[in-house]
Amino acid sequence: VVVRGRNVSVNGAAVPEGRPYLRGGIGVTWPGEWVAVASGLGVRVSSDRHRAVMVTVGPELRGGTRGLCGLYNDDPADDFTRPGGDVVPLAASFGNSWKIP
Repeated sequence: VVVRGRNVSVNGAAVPEGRPYLRGGIGVTWPGEWVAVASGLGVRVSSDRHRAVMVTVGPELRGGTRGLCGLYNDDPADDFTRPGGDVVPLAASFGNSWKIP
């Protein structure tokens, strides 16, 4: 899914503004100014198409996530867990550890 301003496409096919899209387990909706992308995996990513991004996951994924969105286990002590499994105290160290080339 690619979002550039008011243009949204899925695998190169344009999604008309304000019209829902559902194909291959990917759903795209435009609730107001936000674009929301949901997968059949229980993950939803919403964006205001400028700077804000919000990721939500369903309860079936509780304790089963990793990465920048955390472990989803309601334990703030492990929120900054790096790929290797260790916990760091600083957000910058945590974020930098998840960079990919």
